[in-house]
Amino acid sequence: MKLFLCQHCSQLLYFENRQCQNCGHRLGYLPSVATLSALEHDNNVWRALALPTGRFRFCNNAQYDACNWLVPAESSETFCAACRYNRTIPDLTRRENLERWGKFELAKHRLFYALIRLGLPLPSRTEDPDQGLVFDFLADAGGHKVMTGHEDGLITINLSEADDAEREKLRLAMGETYRTLLGDLRHEAGHYFWDRLVRDAGRLETFREFFGDERQDYEIVLQARYANGPARNWQQSYISSYAAVHPWEDFAETWAHYLHIVDTLEMAFAFGIGIRPGINERTGPGVALNFDPYDTGSIHRLIEAWLPLTFAVNSIIRYMGEADFYPFVLSPPAVAKLGFIHELVHQNRRV
Repeated sequence: MKLFLCQHCSQLLYFENRQCQNCGHRLGYLPSVATLSALEHDNNVWRALALPTGRFRFCNNAQYDACNWLVPAESSETFCAACRYNRTIPDLTRRENLERWGKFELAKHRLFYALIRLGLPLPSRTEDPDQGLVFDFLADAGGHKVMTGHEDGLITINLSEADDAEREKLRLAMGETYRTLLGDLRHEAGHYFWDRLVRDAGRLETFREFFGDERQDYEIVLQARYANGPARNWQQSYISSYAAVHPWEDFAETWAHYLHIVDTLEMAFAFGIGIRPGINERTGPGVALNFDPYDTGSIHRLIEAWLPLTFAVNSIIRYMGEADFYPFVLSPPAVAKLGFIHELVHQNRRV
């Protein structure tokens, strides 16, 4: 994720900002150039100071304060490049639904920031009626429990996870060390891209070399995990305990972590962070996060920057009395799987 500057007053801005707190300009995000722009009224539309020749209007979901992305004024689309993938949203007359959906939309827009920056194929249901990407945000109702998951391009999200207490309850029940809204969305997107970039692209044999044979019965191994808990010594080969359930979950978890790494490193790069342990010479050379992680061709360069960053931030955050922000150990097999996904992403970039 980037940092941004107000084009009118040079105030530091963040991705989710709606208004510059220094000069008062309305702000809108331009996904075509990955820029948050200060805006000025131009009749019934907006002129973006970052792209002064264009005219824009806000996504229809701006009325719910769920989106700050812009749509070209001449476009027939009423929703932005992230919101147009929504098929179902909850009843927003219920305040609880509105608040929870808004939290998920912030996370989903962060996901789409990354997917668009990576130039990955994102066909909608209009372009691919059978397997195009689409989201259902649903609330439990009448005794019916919504199951978060992915099937044939459809990502279904249970809104209850936007409640911190409910999400923590699920995290403990699943024996997980980490569970966030953005992590859930990145994971489910991993299932979608497994279909598109592995199964449908003829890469199954190479996939099996890293992740194992996905033809094993999913329901059987899933029930075994629920009955017996995580696989023994999963840390030696997997990025998380849930990744050990099945090769599909291994891929989705590794995909999510790849996006964690790239997006977090970009923010560290934006802040100009460098890591130099100040103990003694044997701690090794410092690491300067002075490259764009979205454009690097080497997974090893990403990992060489990621590990010192996580060591440092984990150490700092513990003294706020909080759990580690990245509570994982990347074993050599896990890094190799990240390398597979890195190559897969870069082979399929469209920009």
